[in-house]
Amino acid sequence: MDFKDKNILITGASSGIGKQTAIEFAKLGANIILIARRKEKLDEVEKELKKFNILTLVCPCDVSDKTQVKEMSKTVLEKFGSVDVLVNNAGFAIYGYVKDLSVDEIESQMKTNYFGMMYCIKNFLPSMLEKKSGHIVNVASVAASFGLPGIASYCASKFAMLGFSEGLKHELNGTGIGITVVSPIMVRTEFFDHPSFEKMPKYSPTSLSSKTVAKAILKAANSPRLEIIVPNLVRGAVWFKHTFPYFINPILGKSFKKQLDSIK
Repeated sequence: MDFKDKNILITGASSGIGKQTAIEFAKLGANIILIARRKEKLDEVEKELKKFNILTLVCPCDVSDKTQVKEMSKTVLEKFGSVDVLVNNAGFAIYGYVKDLSVDEIESQMKTNYFGMMYCIKNFLPSMLEKKSGHIVNVASVAASFGLPGIASYCASKFAMLGFSEGLKHELNGTGIGITVVSPIMVRTEFFDHPSFEKMPKYSPTSLSSKTVAKAILKAANSPRLEIIVPNLVRGAVWFKHTFPYFINPILGKSFKKQLDSIK
């Protein structure tokens, strides 16, 4: 797909991966629809995009609220007619033991990370099917393949995203619509600004820049693959975990639990 004059909708577009993805698509001449809860932040991103002489639309929306998503989709489709690439990027995590998290805290992660993705797909997929073209990019995490202590709720939401995407990919076969999941390792963004991460070291030496992930999202929007893991070498670790879970799971569980215990 040539992205020039294509309509790209990005959730979680006010900062981090979403903001950088908007910039990378804008560089290629795409029209950008910016979705997030904080209008003032979206307005700042829109100002940065003006230099690319493209069409933009700011739509404040909490994707965890299906009514807001429905209204947002109406606004977008009335202005642009259709969306060529839907990037479901909005997501967050709350760090801590399941026993210490409230039900509301656990549910909130699933509502944004998983149901938010599903609400957006349900509202924009019909128009994609009608024109028989488009691509859905779901931004997950390597946590979609590794269940880890301290982020069990987050892992559950990303496992769900990957499973949903795989099933939907089969359903979309032959329709002209693609779906690809981008699963990065730790990324240096505002993701870790949540108070629950306060005592945790923010970034590992191997953490990625948001630009690296944004580039992977652009690649995903033209890819027939189900999942792109960033960096690619981590795919080997995912394969090893699925092939030898009895060996890998105890090692990962012990190391992450040790870290979790150390910050209590």
